[in-house]
Amino acid sequence: PARRALLAAALGPAGRRLPRHHSHRRLSRPPGAGGEPEAEGPGQASAMLRHLLLKLRATGPVTVAEQMSLPTSSEVIAVTLCVFSHCQLIGIWYISEWIAAGKPKAFQLVEMGPGRGTLTDDILRVFKQLASLLSKCDVSVHLVEVSPKLSEIQAQMLTGGKVQSNPEDKSVYMNGISKTGIPIFWYRDIQDVPLGYSFYLAHEFFDALPIHKFQRTEKGWREVLVDIDPEVPDQLRFVLSPSSTPATQNFIQPEETRDHVEVCPEAGVIIQNLACRIEKGGGAALVADYGHDGTKTDTFRGFRNHKLHDVLSAPGTADLTADVDFSYLRKMTQGRTATLGPIKQREFLKNMGIDLRLQVLLQNSCDTATHKQLLHSYDMLMNPEQMGDCFNFFALLPHHRLARPDKKHKPESPLPPVAGFSELLLK
Repeated sequence: PARRALLAAALGPAGRRLPRHHSHRRLSRPPGAGGEPEAEGPGQASAMLRHLLLKLRATGPVTVAEQMSLPTSSEVIAVTLCVFSHCQLIGIWYISEWIAAGKPKAFQLVEMGPGRGTLTDDILRVFKQLASLLSKCDVSVHLVEVSPKLSEIQAQMLTGGKVQSNPEDKSVYMNGISKTGIPIFWYRDIQDVPLGYSFYLAHEFFDALPIHKFQRTEKGWREVLVDIDPEVPDQLRFVLSPSSTPATQNFIQPEETRDHVEVCPEAGVIIQNLACRIEKGGGAALVADYGHDGTKTDTFRGFRNHKLHDVLSAPGTADLTADVDFSYLRKMTQGRTATLGPIKQREFLKNMGIDLRLQVLLQNSCDTATHKQLLHSYDMLMNPEQMGDCFNFFALLPHHRLARPDKKHKPESPLPPVAGFSELLLK
């Protein structure tokens, strides 16, 4: 009954933001680029191109991963405001899993790459709405963010700017208290977050990590590299490595059947880390991103000013992304955790009760403009041709969450369903 009451408790007229997506997405610097993003403009584009051309002339072709790690344009988010948000349903997902785990006395909410902090803000709003349920639980928020500029924006969003910097601390470089009274800590690396019962969130995080691209040829696998176009000296082109590269030898799975493959080794390392942490400390991880289950081939693309942009043109001024290969993430857990998904966003949100939420919001609003905006937002989230099918949800859970050990004497009571990945029945 408590699980069924979760959604009803959070069905008030709250929420204003749509999820970030490729037409309204953050243009953030890939991890590892270092420093602050440069101002966008022709000067930056030409300077970055000159830098890359000099490098290519001196050292030869570079990997796609190296190109993706170039400094990018400053963060730009054009979030459409609305009164309908799936972000709060994500907050309900964590509460649901907390209840299924027996309501531990404490849990950490850990978000990787939190952007401007809007998603965490929406989740904390849900936690406030369910304050009576969480009254005996010690909740804390832990943000993994490498950009000083973004951490300032997050601090303003979540705490009103009331934070304390810890420049000498090698792990927690900033901390504060949220507007709802929950402690928040900032880290540069997931490994700095204290081990303990934690809920991890990666929302549009993995698709921005650098990838390696590979092509099957008659001579075996070859890596796709970026080089100077000899016919147009100031432009770039893709080439194949003349022989096998270390990445080819290490990242191609023996059972691979596709002819073109994109691999993100950094994503594999992070998933391994998350799986180990969940195995040791408990909790769960929810990944929400553009992706596929080992079926797609060439998904590398660029976006600039909310439009598709040639990935080889004007380096450093576009947001370069590639769809997440969830089959690779599943393999990289190495069996330490159970996995669920990927499941299409429209299925996940439907299972979470988004239709009921829409009905309640429509009933609570009386003006035509709000009704129109609600229906438009719902269509954007659920329509297969919009966000419904291209955005996916994927979860890491402890093995015991899905299958209890067999007992000879007393049969175990049925395991509660995992919200989102199975239908959450509501009365």
